[in-house]
Amino acid sequence: MRYFFHIAYQGAHYNGWQVQPGVLNVQGVLEAALGRLLKMPVAIIGCGRTDAQVHASQFFFHADIETAWDFDLLFRLNKLLPDDIAVFDIILMQGQPHARFDAVQRSYDYFMHSYKDPFLSGFSSLYLGRSLDLVKMKAAVSLLPLYNDYYAFCKCPDRTDHTRCYVTSANLLIDPTGDRLRFHISANRFLSRMIRIIMGRLLEIGRGEMSVDEFEYHLANRKTPKTIAPAYPQGLYLSKVTYPYLDIPTRATFSAQLQNSVETDWQPV
Repeated sequence: MRYFFHIAYQGAHYNGWQVQPGVLNVQGVLEAALGRLLKMPVAIIGCGRTDAQVHASQFFFHADIETAWDFDLLFRLNKLLPDDIAVFDIILMQGQPHARFDAVQRSYDYFMHSYKDPFLSGFSSLYLGRSLDLVKMKAAVSLLPLYNDYYAFCKCPDRTDHTRCYVTSANLLIDPTGDRLRFHISANRFLSRMIRIIMGRLLEIGRGEMSVDEFEYHLANRKTPKTIAPAYPQGLYLSKVTYPYLDIPTRATFSAQLQNSVETDWQPV
């Protein structure tokens, strides 16, 4: 029988989602916990991948488990897992739905702040320095849904089958103090480090190091800039995953530090 697991994790201490030998990863921790509780190997498939230090306030994986359990798996799993991984729901599915291939939309949020704050460290990216030109950054963000080929914003475009992504929304928001910035984007899929690369370009535009026209030129002509400098990873969250048959509200609110301003205080630029 196939089960979908609805989870969230704080990625600061992990080398990303995917199992890799010799490093700590979220998938490996979950597989080990499930194997220990169910007393058999359990292979899981996630809805996508996240890089090292990237968070997920909503994430799904599926697992095929044929043997029924006679205990509260949700409770025991959360008790066994470290505090930075939480399981919210275990859902018995009909047929063979796929956590990765069936997802029709994924949303990400990128948070950054411009002042040193020890309580935001690890949850938002720190970019000290002069003020950013938010008007130009917003102009660049508004271009993203107009294009569907993101070759220019892929770390290794020649290693993927194609670079088409259909962005349904992209927004730039700011908090009332003007000290913190939030970039939100939704699409059917994302390429390797695509959001961090886009955010890096937006910061270059804000600092006057790249024009909006240059940004659009790379996007429209599939031209990869000579240098690619992705934004820091710790500000990035996979924040929502939607399926045709499953659309669950996000349970986690990014982090305790961001909780009070995730939805209420952010204003469009």
